[in-house]
Amino acid sequence: MTLPFSEACEKNKQPILAVIQPLFEKTASVVEIGSGTGQHVEFFAASMPATQWQPTDRADSLAVIEARRAVSGLSNYLRPLELDVSAAWPVNQVENIFTANTLHIMSWTAVEHCFDGIGRVLVEGGLVCIYGPFNYQGQYTSESNARFDAWLKQRDPNSAIRDFEAIERLANKAGLALQQDVAMPANNRCLVFKKTRG
Repeated sequence: MTLPFSEACEKNKQPILAVIQPLFEKTASVVEIGSGTGQHVEFFAASMPATQWQPTDRADSLAVIEARRAVSGLSNYLRPLELDVSAAWPVNQVENIFTANTLHIMSWTAVEHCFDGIGRVLVEGGLVCIYGPFNYQGQYTSESNARFDAWLKQRDPNSAIRDFEAIERLANKAGLALQQDVAMPANNRCLVFKKTRG
């Protein structure tokens, strides 16, 4: 099986690691929402060998993630679980969560379901790191993000770069408080939230 390769994952994995390694490397486990090609989870598992990485995605992506896991030989890269954020989640108590380039692909309803699910499964004190592009005060942060948003909406009218303020409101509703908003290469951000209440 030829494994799909994401150039974006290859480019952003090291900058993301610089943000999340201090947060996650001394914790027991991280669940990744929307693991895609599995490149991120493979790289992070190799870089943080003491942390168990649980990939998840919709059913049609699981074979690719499992194939990459098998090739990697990493014992802390766990077998992928099927996760549709709008349905029942396959995990009950989660220590930490990571997701990259997912919120702008999901419909807004799915984004709402995603935060509802995070609020249910994340333990108090747990962290959520969300990587991707965001708008601020309804404005694009770059011309490239404006073009990317137009492309997203042409491909799927339910997709769009999300407003940071709307995401923070959903996070707060789920019991999450913003800890960091880190500028990343290519006009992306890493948002880090902490579960502060049930």
